[in-house]
Amino acid sequence: MKEEDFYNIIGQNIKKYRNEYNKKYGKMTQELLAEKLNTSVSFISKLESKRTYQSISIPTLYKISIILKIPIDKLIKGDTQ
Repeated sequence: MKEEDFYNIIGQNIKKYRNEYNKKYGKMTQELLAEKLNTSVSFISKLESKRTYQSISIPTLYKISIILKIPIDKLIKGDTQ
């Protein structure tokens, strides 16, 4: 697997679990997630988009997993179905 593919999987999973969070707990927009991470909306948008290669640190992945109330491994698994 190419590194770019790995980051695309992470981005798809962030989007998936952010949307699931919306259904279970209430609103979690890209803007709100970015604010909670103290980062830009552009960063979140690039992560969730397949159009751009965007790397992400393990501490940031951990923070996202806490915010979205999921285990961190769900963000890196290849099966998003």
